[in-house]
Amino acid sequence: MTIDFTKNENGLVPAIIQDNETKNVLMLGYMNQAALDTTLMTKKVTFFSRSKNRLWMKGEESGHFLELVSIKKDCDNDTLLLQVNPNGPTCHTGSDTCWDEPNISNYGFITRLENTIKKRKEEANTQTSYVANLFEKGINKIAQKVGEEAVELVIEAKDNNENLFLNESADLLFHFLILLQAKGFELHDVVNMLKSREK
Repeated sequence: MTIDFTKNENGLVPAIIQDNETKNVLMLGYMNQAALDTTLMTKKVTFFSRSKNRLWMKGEESGHFLELVSIKKDCDNDTLLLQVNPNGPTCHTGSDTCWDEPNISNYGFITRLENTIKKRKEEANTQTSYVANLFEKGINKIAQKVGEEAVELVIEAKDNNENLFLNESADLLFHFLILLQAKGFELHDVVNMLKSREK
């Protein structure tokens, strides 16, 4: 890997650290050639510490190492993106990230939808909210709706109307997310269960 360490007078390049699973950015550090070589050799992320003025393996004191998965360079060959598996919190403050955010998976729109469902449940306005109304009727009604939507999806799967099939798929996923929250879970709990079965 050819990196241009000459663009900065100190011979350092930024190294962005990203969780390999969640894709969250955990921290930003700096590397020189020796730090990069050490990282590649040990498979544990090593930086050049500007405050200590020496090589510094992340986790050398805390034990919260960053296990290297992959390294990419940017189009100008002067910035690195390292994907890692963190062994504990990344920030020295004890936070998962240096932005004081939890390092949990974010599924984009699906996560927003889960948050909307949670908000409707908490507001409990059964006059205007279909979701709040379902929660008010209880777990049996919610589970029944999931079953109904699953049957409708199976029926549409046997036909050739793609629009109806996708609509029923959306209905099933929506009601499944409601059921998860009714049981006190979220989608990441299901994903973790699937990961535990990975061989």
